[in-house]
Amino acid sequence: GKCCTRYPSSSDGDSGRRREKRPYKCKHILTQRSLELVPVPSHNFTLQFSVLTQHGYYPDTVERENQDSFCIKTQLQGNPNIHFFGVFDGHGQYGAECSNFVKDRLVERLANDTTLLDDPLKAYNSAFLATNSELHDSEIDDTMSGTTAITVLVVGDTLYVANVGDSRAVIAVKDGDRILAEDLSEDQTPFRKDEYERVKLCGARVLSVDQVEGLKDPNIQNWGDEYSQGGDPPRLWVPDGMYPGTAFTRSVGDSTAEKIGVIAVPEISVVRLNCNHLFFVVASDGVFEFLSSRTVVNMVWFI
Repeated sequence: GKCCTRYPSSSDGDSGRRREKRPYKCKHILTQRSLELVPVPSHNFTLQFSVLTQHGYYPDTVERENQDSFCIKTQLQGNPNIHFFGVFDGHGQYGAECSNFVKDRLVERLANDTTLLDDPLKAYNSAFLATNSELHDSEIDDTMSGTTAITVLVVGDTLYVANVGDSRAVIAVKDGDRILAEDLSEDQTPFRKDEYERVKLCGARVLSVDQVEGLKDPNIQNWGDEYSQGGDPPRLWVPDGMYPGTAFTRSVGDSTAEKIGVIAVPEISVVRLNCNHLFFVVASDGVFEFLSSRTVVNMVWFI
């Protein structure tokens, strides 16, 4: 979403009235979808947004289902200053069902929480944990399936970014003549020392596939970084089995992985918008596994 486009002039000649906005027909070059527009009257700017989703390319399974879903909910709770954007990356046999369930229930939970404006952080935490419990109790088998979730709640001029998993949100910042990319979330994977130590305390074995298969020494608990080792990342395994093999340390669902430390508790960051913030991008690791945050920002800005 481009988040700092100001309203057009509020006067029309000497009428003193705000100009009536014309229908917005522009298409975004990357998505080839119409840019939608929603005002944030409390701080006199307009959000422009578009969306793109497609299944990844798998040479051996070209018909593989796209398990990602997204949710855009403007004017949450009927408030013109509250807007929600989320991307949900399903995985496992029932990943599509999980991501669609979570994207519907999470925003519904937020929409019905009377404390949302008073305490957005508490409301966010409550919504994620309640949605996780609902998924466990639903007819969807989330034993070995689930979804990550990266969401942005716009409240006036403030972004509340809640992340569960390894999808990502990034914001473009104007710095003189440069456009910088600043991550709004941090991927939750075993590459992170804090997440690694947390799941180890919960009983998880952390090994790459090569280590599990005996091709590499399992005692080496150092995998470099996700950019150099993205092809064979460290994964979580039960102490006495070859499952679940998750490459993330937080998710919604995944009841088996939950027993070894995978949790649905979101990490939440708060950003106050200013005139140097140009737009933010919310995307799954299907994008960020292959493209850096800087590359993604450049694609949106320069194209």
